[in-house]
Amino acid sequence: MNVSSEKMMKEIGKNIGLSLRGGEVIELIGDVGVGKTTFMKGLGAGLGVAEDISSPSFTISRVYGTPDQRTLHHYDFYRLPDPGIMVHEIDEITRDNKAVVCIEWADSIRRVLPDSTIRISFAYGETADQRNISIETSGAQRYVQDAIEGSSR
Repeated sequence: MNVSSEKMMKEIGKNIGLSLRGGEVIELIGDVGVGKTTFMKGLGAGLGVAEDISSPSFTISRVYGTPDQRTLHHYDFYRLPDPGIMVHEIDEITRDNKAVVCIEWADSIRRVLPDSTIRISFAYGETADQRNISIETSGAQRYVQDAIEGSSR
């Protein structure tokens, strides 16, 4: 999917956030500055998060509450090539069916992620404002794919 603006990136995130039920684990794949945090702002809005979503690049993780008692866990392992004891936290939180877990730079902890992880890839487009997004889901999570496809209509 081609994304032509920050507003559109947030809309895609919001549509996906609206479709989430809890228990999803989402890998956000893409270079620095490609729009992952902008996407997360929309996703948080779709989940009903009242706080401003910000990048956890320096804090490694941030947790946000939602009005329906779910939680949004946002991790960024860019600065942490060896996750150490964070592997145990990730393993535990990905089993919580009230948690939505989004992970940037997940290579170092992939071994503890469930097989049903949703992978959303972000890439730079042909111009400075354009981005390309692709999504991989398992059959049980087709509703997430439908949400992103609905954003392009």
